[in-house]
Amino acid sequence: MTGSEEPPSFRLAYVPGVTPSKWVRIWNERLPDVPLTLSTVSAAEAPGVLRGRGADAGFVRLPIDRTGLSAIPLYTETTVVVVPKDHLVAAVDEVSADELADEIVLHPLDDTLDWERPPGRPAFERPATTEDAVELVAAGIGLLFVPQSLARLYHRKDLTYRTVTGVPESRVALSWPEEEVAPDLVEEFIGIVRGRTVNSSRGRTPTPPQPKQKRPDKGGAPRKQGAGRTGGKPGAKNARGGSGTPKGAAKKGKPRRRP
Repeated sequence: MTGSEEPPSFRLAYVPGVTPSKWVRIWNERLPDVPLTLSTVSAAEAPGVLRGRGADAGFVRLPIDRTGLSAIPLYTETTVVVVPKDHLVAAVDEVSADELADEIVLHPLDDTLDWERPPGRPAFERPATTEDAVELVAAGIGLLFVPQSLARLYHRKDLTYRTVTGVPESRVALSWPEEEVAPDLVEEFIGIVRGRTVNSSRGRTPTPPQPKQKRPDKGGAPRKQGAGRTGGKPGAKNARGGSGTPKGAAKKGKPRRRP
């Protein structure tokens, strides 16, 4: 390697709510010589960051403009409604969108759910971010629909959330530029996210099988041949069907008393 060449590295972007720690840990175990750097980007900025080569791959929220990008959908999140702890919704485990039709519902500009506007009555203004909208819920201004991971991320002691039915759900995907700068590393990370083992044919070079070692002889010394035929066991019957006791040998037992 010449002095002008940089050592390999992998840059991973992710949107709020996604927790990449498990995949990062596996990466560090398998490729300890290739550092992985993390950067958080908003859901709206993520596609542009990837197209601009600001990251080699990233976790995004669908739908996105896929021009110049590849993507693999990974999982779908449950949608919840964030409410004050003393709200009536807090008394149930699940609520439908129709039951919230009379509520004021906040619609932040960075909303990640695929709809034109949420159900319920709209607020006078749209908050700039989901985090700002959570603050307004705490102030009693309205309610907020978000993916469950964002409700956990912006959790407050005075707020809670409940599952909502009849609303869109957020899908999380792994995305990367179609013309990768480091295709081998991108493929490696795809394999990690998809659960491929280290010896997978599409992952790194499989570890060659190791030759089996011979087990050492426990006894160390050669076994003695039996008293009967060659190779027989002690006490085994001889070729004539006898008991293995030599002819003429005294039999053990109590001596007879003479008359």
